[in-house]
Amino acid sequence: MLAKPADPPYIDLPTSVMSCAVYAADGTRTDINLDAISDVLAVDDGSFVWVGLYEPDVGVLNKLQEEFDLHDLAIEDAGNAHQRPKIETYGNSLFIALHTAQNIDGAINFGETHLFVGPRYLVTVRHGASSSYGDARTRMEREPELLKHGPAAALYVVLDMVVDRLLPIVDEFRNALNALENDIFADDFDKTTVHKLYDLKRELTRLRLAVAPLQDVLSHLARPRPDLIDDEMRLYFRDVLDHAVRINENTDTLREMLTAAVHVNLSLVTVRQGEVVKRMGAWAALLAVPTLVTGWYGMNFAVMPELQGRWSYPVLTALVAAGLLALYRAFKRSGWL
Repeated sequence: MLAKPADPPYIDLPTSVMSCAVYAADGTRTDINLDAISDVLAVDDGSFVWVGLYEPDVGVLNKLQEEFDLHDLAIEDAGNAHQRPKIETYGNSLFIALHTAQNIDGAINFGETHLFVGPRYLVTVRHGASSSYGDARTRMEREPELLKHGPAAALYVVLDMVVDRLLPIVDEFRNALNALENDIFADDFDKTTVHKLYDLKRELTRLRLAVAPLQDVLSHLARPRPDLIDDEMRLYFRDVLDHAVRINENTDTLREMLTAAVHVNLSLVTVRQGEVVKRMGAWAALLAVPTLVTGWYGMNFAVMPELQGRWSYPVLTALVAAGLLALYRAFKRSGWL
């Protein structure tokens, strides 16, 4: 679990609560505890509350449900990881489930983020490999023009960060595939190359399962919804949607290239095996000629062709050599040797 920065002495937050703050209409931020949320929301002064959680327990989720009046089904989903990416509407609020990805020590790790969005609040719930959204808070706090759009702006910076973190992962997949090209066309077969290609395609498929549903979520947010998202913020969500579409297209392209790479690698192995079989067949045919002749004359019969002739052995040797030479040239021309 990521370490939570120290809170002021008067703020008592559970360990799973990474941040709990209210943003005033003028952009100022004030950290509060969970019990003060309902009091802040009771005063309609243009402020909104942003709560960030990491793998919260049932008690914390129940407390947030009480403070924000969240739906039971949404709370149940937020408490359980392994949700499919989706967006659901509960009255004037939204529940969004997303899959996230990040590179940890050279391996791609996947996590989830669940979001509750209302007219005056945003709650982010992270599970698994999901980096902190502290950078998203910092970005929003230094852009007052963006902050004035309230929870919609906070939702935008979170989704934009989720999508932006996928771009370098796609680039890493592309670089890994390029690095495997030499191994794919190598003369010697190495089964580890097939293993690497399979692992790469498996991880890329998991990434696509995270990116493809994200497009539906962003498409929904880009539609008119004046109660939560104004027309100006819709343009921002459309921009994030464009990035998600580009990532999805790049992912599909890489998956097709990986499928082709696997087929090419296996085809080259089959071709190399065929070449080996042809060479073995050609040498077997060459060995069959002297074997046939010597086997014939090795039989214990008194009467054999040219057995008593003075030049029989040299003539027979010459005929065998001529036959071998003719076969050798024939196989050489056909590419079997």
